[in-house]
Amino acid sequence: MKPEEAKIVADFLIAAFESELPATHAVIAAVPADGCGYRPDGLSKTALGLARHIALEDEWLLAAVADGTFGPGKDESDACGMMTPADAVAHHQKTVAAQLTRIRALSGDDLLRTVDMFGAFQMPAIQFLSLALRHTVHHRGQLSAYLRAAGSKVPSIYGPSADTAMATASA
Repeated sequence: MKPEEAKIVADFLIAAFESELPATHAVIAAVPADGCGYRPDGLSKTALGLARHIALEDEWLLAAVADGTFGPGKDESDACGMMTPADAVAHHQKTVAAQLTRIRALSGDDLLRTVDMFGAFQMPAIQFLSLALRHTVHHRGQLSAYLRAAGSKVPSIYGPSADTAMATASA
């Protein structure tokens, strides 16, 4: 891939990431206060833990793209300060927007530089941008599957869910 092509792909991925944000924030916000501790299995994260994971890992992955290197992982415990789904949404809104702005300013050469993820993966920064987008969508889907069992409703993601007004009105 040439640097000018990397810029085109990055612009596309950034726009795609931005288009996913409203649905991601709606799913996180739908976690009910009394359902934050819900987990479908003992090995699974709690609903709040998953919301924190989305907020912190997206920030971390995008920062690695912008910085060209991975910093230490984020602390997803109560020490992170996100004690409610609203806290996770606010954190995600602020940090993801800032990191996407930084990435948008990168040159094509910066987007093509190899980034090492602690020896596990070495790939161009632009591929980590793609991974960050897929990370968000994956974990948002995982969290959306928690919602009904946690006592909430599933918001519209790519169209009405069985819980949205549009879907229930036509039933």
